[in-house]
Amino acid sequence: MLRVLHLPKWYPHRYDDQDGDFVARHVAAIATHGGADSAVLFATVARGPLPGLIEAEEDFTGPVPTLRYYYRATPTGLPLLDKPLKLLLYCWCLGRGYRRLRQLWGGQPPDLVHVHVLLRTGLAAWALRAWRGIPFIVTEHWTLYLPERAGGISSLRNWLTRAVVRRAAALHTVSTGLGRAMAALGFVNPRSVVIANVVDTDLFRPDAVTDEKGQLLNETVATAATAAAAAAEATEAEVETAAAGVSTLLHVSAFHDGVKNISGVLRVVARLRATWPGLRLRIAGYGPDEQALHAYAAELGLLAGGTVTFLGKLPHTAVAAEMARATALVSFSRAETFGCVLLEARACGCPVVATRTGGVPELFEPAEAFGLLIAPDDEAALEAALTRVVAKAVVFDPARLRADAAARCAPAAVGAAFGELYRAVLAS
Repeated sequence: MLRVLHLPKWYPHRYDDQDGDFVARHVAAIATHGGADSAVLFATVARGPLPGLIEAEEDFTGPVPTLRYYYRATPTGLPLLDKPLKLLLYCWCLGRGYRRLRQLWGGQPPDLVHVHVLLRTGLAAWALRAWRGIPFIVTEHWTLYLPERAGGISSLRNWLTRAVVRRAAALHTVSTGLGRAMAALGFVNPRSVVIANVVDTDLFRPDAVTDEKGQLLNETVATAATAAAAAAEATEAEVETAAAGVSTLLHVSAFHDGVKNISGVLRVVARLRATWPGLRLRIAGYGPDEQALHAYAAELGLLAGGTVTFLGKLPHTAVAAEMARATALVSFSRAETFGCVLLEARACGCPVVATRTGGVPELFEPAEAFGLLIAPDDEAALEAALTRVVAKAVVFDPARLRADAAARCAPAAVGAAFGELYRAVLAS
């Protein structure tokens, strides 16, 4: 079995177990369905105090050995020294992790390095290629390369990214739109492929229901009687909701308002409330703009009457249950390379109102089969689209939504696609 070393820029860690979880789902799918002996090597700045310069978490017990290293954000407290020192600490962490994984593999190096999100990870893989001749491939998710954000790329970063991508054995993007955006910036590779993000279609499904502890109820974790009772309770709640004329919109994201434009969603819901007093918006997520968004929702009068509810950070089981109950998921992002939540909602049979940006349009063809797309920042268009959904002027087939998400994003399909890519790279 071929040995694959995964080098991610983002990965779940001690400070945030959902940071980069889409990368973790790729890795898990590859390990299970890609025919690869996978291991993860991840190094990041610590978000809290450390007893020393570096702290290690090395887990060799699971199906994917995972080595996480944390290094101090301010090794000396002197900014001019700290930046190069952090780079040295990062390199030291990767060197230690590489040696540990070679021990695990009986002294053998990896057959392939898989970089997830540039740039520092790609430079490390390039160095390993020069040192040991190990090929590497690059997977990219980042909205940084989309036209809406590409102006923030420095000339040095641009040059280094071109060099890394050109020397990779393959470039994988999660959408055609992201691949085209990178090509427009000169980040090109002759072997370029598109493979979707992973959606856990066993978890995200139309009948997703959680118990009072947030545990997902299905045949594998509950008795049939308990599951039936929970489903009946959910059905009764849906009947009561329908009778009250309530439509529930759901928003799920990291709270970076400059990109996700959650404040725009709040303004539109505030206007819709006059026509649809039973409209509800439930917002799941967390992030740097959380307090500001709470304050803005209160300023618009959306909290006192229960129009808007902030749910905070939810486990994936609870997100699946919210999606299964929602009338529609609403996303008003200014930039998206894929939008995992859009396909997670689809797997739950929940239609989506989203923006036509990045890789999103290719996921919504044919038009109005899986949801409604609008232009970013067009609040009038968002209001019109949500009105159509709430008024049931447009109807979506939950079975078709579910089938499409499974065909695109099921772990088996994604893992197998990566396995084919690995074999093609090593054969060449």
